Amino acid sequence: MLTEINFDGIVGPSHNYAGLSLGNLASAKNFGKVSAPRAAALQGLAKMRANLERGLPQGLFLPQRRPDEAWLNLLGTTVEDASPTLRANALSASSMWAANAATVSPAPDSADGRCHLTVANLATMPHRSHEWRETLAQLQIAFANSEHFAVHAPVPPPFGDEGAANHMRLCAGHASPGVEVFVYGVAGGPFPARQHREASEAVARIHRLTPERTVFARQSDEAIAAGAFHNDVVAVANERVLFTHELAFADREALYTQLREKLPEIEIVEVPAAAVSLADAISSYLFNAQLVTLPSGEMALVLPGEARETPAVWQWLEAHVAGNGPIRHLFVHDLRESMANGGGPACLRLRVVADPDAVNPRFIATPGKLDRIEGLVARLWPERIAVEDLSDPALWRACLEARAALCAELGLSELDRASF
Repeated sequence: MLTEINFDGIVGPSHNYAGLSLGNLASAKNFGKVSAPRAAALQGLAKMRANLERGLPQGLFLPQRRPDEAWLNLLGTTVEDASPTLRANALSASSMWAANAATVSPAPDSADGRCHLTVANLATMPHRSHEWRETLAQLQIAFANSEHFAVHAPVPPPFGDEGAANHMRLCAGHASPGVEVFVYGVAGGPFPARQHREASEAVARIHRLTPERTVFARQSDEAIAAGAFHNDVVAVANERVLFTHELAFADREALYTQLREKLPEIEIVEVPAAAVSLADAISSYLFNAQLVTLPSGEMALVLPGEARETPAVWQWLEAHVAGNGPIRHLFVHDLRESMANGGGPACLRLRVVADPDAVNPRFIATPGKLDRIEGLVARLWPERIAVEDLSDPALWRACLEARAALCAELGLSELDRASF
């Protein structure tokens, strides 16, 4: 039976604050601070466990091999000889943001009746541009059943594609045909637009989507300039509900008209700028929450603690839940370590509508599996990493050994042996 599965990225042992992501205000603000990889991973695992307990199917992706020596070799250097900047790019744990792993079109939307996944190329940021090879390898294992899935290599550069963080799906129910919304950027003051329209159009063609149920929407320059480096920082969709900031899109009225024509039952929940400023929406990651459908049929937001700590945001949320709006529950989690590097609950997960029995079970979370992962993280993940530690060979060895142990624990040692 088709259902939505949230695949969360496990925070890797090299999680650090090197400030590599231009336009990501949290990443820039916390540059140089001491990170806590162990706490970061445990916070993410606690969110996975809580969603499992809420009756939501839960998957997981492994952190990637760091430092990425193969990537440095392609640049004619090694981890020992690389410049501090290149070394930091090779040690980034940014693959934890599973929302950037791929764009996913479920089987009911595609012409061949299969779920299509296209790996994001992440071409606009050096520290992310080398993720796609290992992401592709994981997706090819997790979704190897060709009767149900088609996994595609990334759209080639120079067209930047950042995956599901700039893609939304609206539908009557997860198993019903949907309307897929691809959000692209053009400009945003000093910050680059990371999602190119050409990449989005290519993904739609690769996934064999019908033009009648596909929408391309431009993100507002104002949102990008304010620090909304991905659409999922200012808008999120789930089934029939679009939850969005008033200033998320360049021409919101035209977009809303298109969506109402294609999905008459849509509910658009727009947060006015007068109630919640763009600055508050972005700093609290209000829209980077997971908007999910519980087994009861009611919708809930899985939020970071920062949303509750931002008065205007929490006041709006409480008023919405107290009224007759479609969002009925608020679940708050401590994700401070990932938030400090620029990503909330929605950044940590990739949504895949599929039959869980068709997915490789090594990538499906269970309470016992999470117990084992938590124990391993508590033993092997570094407790603290300062930026100057990135030049320490002992840290490199510790990160490689921790990741190898996780691969072995989950029966995925082929990922550790592979050369990317």
